Amino acid sequence: MKKPGLTGKVLTGLVLGAVVGLLINLFASGSFEVINTYLFVPLGQIFLGLIKMLVVPLVLFSIILGTAGLGDPAKLGRIGIKTVTYFLVTTTIAITIGLSLAAVIQPGLAGDFDLSSAEFETTEAPSVGDTLLNMIPTNPIASLVEGNMLQIIVFAVFVGLALTALGEKTKGLVAFIEQGNDVMMYLVGIVMKFAPYGTFGLIATAVGSQGFSAMKAMGSYMLVIVAALLIHAVFTYGGTIKFLAGKSPVWFFKKFAPAMSVGFSTSSSTATLPISMEVAQDELNVPKSVSSFVQPLGATINMDGTAIMQGVATMFIAQAYGIELSTMDLMTVVLTAVLASIGTAGVPGVGLIMLAMVLSSVGLPAAGIGLVIGIDRLLDMTRTAVNISGDAACAVYIAETEKIRELRLKNMNA
Repeated sequence: MKKPGLTGKVLTGLVLGAVVGLLINLFASGSFEVINTYLFVPLGQIFLGLIKMLVVPLVLFSIILGTAGLGDPAKLGRIGIKTVTYFLVTTTIAITIGLSLAAVIQPGLAGDFDLSSAEFETTEAPSVGDTLLNMIPTNPIASLVEGNMLQIIVFAVFVGLALTALGEKTKGLVAFIEQGNDVMMYLVGIVMKFAPYGTFGLIATAVGSQGFSAMKAMGSYMLVIVAALLIHAVFTYGGTIKFLAGKSPVWFFKKFAPAMSVGFSTSSSTATLPISMEVAQDELNVPKSVSSFVQPLGATINMDGTAIMQGVATMFIAQAYGIELSTMDLMTVVLTAVLASIGTAGVPGVGLIMLAMVLSSVGLPAAGIGLVIGIDRLLDMTRTAVNISGDAACAVYIAETEKIRELRLKNMNA
């Protein structure tokens, strides 16, 4: 991320895409399908395809090296516990913010919604226990082919531990994996040159297909979610950087802006992973051993943005249906959402599956999701930008606390 002007170019592509998509939808809606098919979609999908091409090998190489670089299994366990605890705590904070803001602003009372047309087909999500059991790959090759991130992470951690235990015997294999990781990071740099055009195409498609009328009808709901996301990013992640890592929040968000822009346009934490890891390592000075473990894990299980959506959507649907939620119901929503963030890790369409679980836990109709699903694509973009920021904030926090711990141990031994 040392290329000058990259952040500006990506942001320019993002803004231009939004403006062009909205203008075409407003003034030339009949032409949108043609322009979208032959210009916006190819630009966006080529960029997404290039990034996704790198995700699996990069995660495999980086986590193996990260685990081997940590060396001490006790250190790996300590970092793992701190990371998972951080993600669970911030997820709890996130859904609490979403519920509170929606309870005050009451977006579900802002308009007349057609409840009879609201439909949503629920999909059963695996239990937390099943998810934990399914983390262990019975066939690592199949996990790599299918892109099952949790299984890839577990397999890579075991390989990294084995490399550490075998030491000199596996020096050649470690060198090979390091070279493979270097190749992947070099390719990330090349792909990022296409980022401004890719973000332009992705944003133009998202905004143009939704249109101004859809955004206007759900304006209050959208504003509450965006406000909650901003509050969470500024106070929760900013507070992490300021008080836990001892760094400047302004420095953090400024340096991490390129990854946030790509995350916003792709709507996928996993797809953005190569860029977010490169930014964290090069711009935020997070050691590879920490970044390579924390960020891939965060891309799989950290769902703060999704938790905010669930909190706001739950209150919105309850208000639209005229159902009042008790304090116990709200506590149930928080608990269910936090557990669901673990139980649905790695499941496609995880956000809506989690929302269906949360709604059913307090007796709200899952069909209410049909009210919000229309503009979920646009909000998914903002959620992803927040999610990857949380992964990076956690990586910075872990890195700084490990530095302090190592310094104290040196002083004690001196």
